[in-house]
Amino acid sequence: MKKVKITVMKITTYPELSAIYENPIEHTCDMQIGKTFISVKGKKPLGFCDSAWDSVKPFVKQLAKGKGNFFDGWMKNPYSAMISCNDGFRPVSFYIEVVE
Repeated sequence: MKKVKITVMKITTYPELSAIYENPIEHTCDMQIGKTFISVKGKKPLGFCDSAWDSVKPFVKQLAKGKGNFFDGWMKNPYSAMISCNDGFRPVSFYIEVVE
């Protein structure tokens, strides 16, 4: 299986939505722009957010198996994907790519 690098590209916050809909929480997200993780054998990297993993996992697993070309040519690099986590208040965008 191939190694897959996951890079944090963008972090967005919607404080106006949080103020209206979210209960206050002390700890939210540990991601930082530019931070990278390596998935080996399609497994979740140490320290990677569980919720974000749920979003990126299907793409990481396919890339690890040597597959790609998601959605018929969506990405310039067919062995990559740009996926956001499912946090509606603090979405994080990840660039996922095969690194062998």
